[in-house]
Amino acid sequence: MLQDSFGRVATDLRVSLTDRCNLRCSYCMPPEGLEWLPKPELLTADEIVRLVTIGVERLGITEVRYTGGEPLLRRELVDIVTRTTELGPAPQVSLTTNGIGLGRMAASLAAAGLHRVNVSLDTLDRETFKKLAHRDRLTDVLEGLEAADTAGLRPVKVNTVLMRGINDHEAVPLLRYCLERGYELRFIEQMPLDAQHGWRRENMITADEILATLKADFDLADADSAERGSAPAELFLVEGGPARVGVIGSVTRPFCGACDRVRLTADGQIRNCLFATDESDLRAAMRAGADDDEIAERWRSAVRIKKAGHGIDDPTFLQPSRPMSAIGG
Repeated sequence: MLQDSFGRVATDLRVSLTDRCNLRCSYCMPPEGLEWLPKPELLTADEIVRLVTIGVERLGITEVRYTGGEPLLRRELVDIVTRTTELGPAPQVSLTTNGIGLGRMAASLAAAGLHRVNVSLDTLDRETFKKLAHRDRLTDVLEGLEAADTAGLRPVKVNTVLMRGINDHEAVPLLRYCLERGYELRFIEQMPLDAQHGWRRENMITADEILATLKADFDLADADSAERGSAPAELFLVEGGPARVGVIGSVTRPFCGACDRVRLTADGQIRNCLFATDESDLRAAMRAGADDDEIAERWRSAVRIKKAGHGIDDPTFLQPSRPMSAIGG
């Protein structure tokens, strides 16, 4: 198992397939983009599948989420998903995406065995989308959501980050949009993971603010807390259910005590926390000829030293040098 010194066991693996993205969301990177990793530094498809196989077959990983950057930009994505779903015991396999390109790939991903998708959607307004993402691609994202639902990649989950003075007035319209289509909406507090290091706590829309806004228009009731387990989202029944909405209070309502996640970056680094400042290099060991036993032990050692929490409220907190696009969500 991948167990840390506090008794938490990592069973949920987040794998970044690339640091590249075709949007420039302001809470992630500057409009001009970033300096991407050189191709030789990226894990190959075979290396990704080998590490995921070690995680699943030797270390107790039961869920694999492919992320980025934007994972749909990875040319071998369908092949990677196919090979992952063929592992035994078969893990749950999902994808976090901005939705651009999902319209043409959803059916192929479903056929490859992908179970579901999380799609980022921060606004329903075209001009606001252009302001936030610096690209005019809202129609592509909405088409991607529809294609995922049609392909059976359910529940289709929608991730939304509210920005003060930009899209914070859209919480209610976004929830109505998702309710009408059967999507499950998750509001996520903005986290200090932008490349510009411009995050300020006082500018963040908190979980409490989000819930107060929603409760002004909807009857929300706490869902069964036992169902949450290690999931990051607090779930609420909308108008008595069965429809639900989630709020992920990563900053103000941390869930570190139940965290079961571990991350593999696109260049083969293990991160035991989204906000970790240290990494463990599996790529170098693998390319130097390490066998599966050695890689598994390096992985265990990386998770063993995981801290109790992310420490955002601590005065000594340091934002990770890597932005979200280079870590993987």
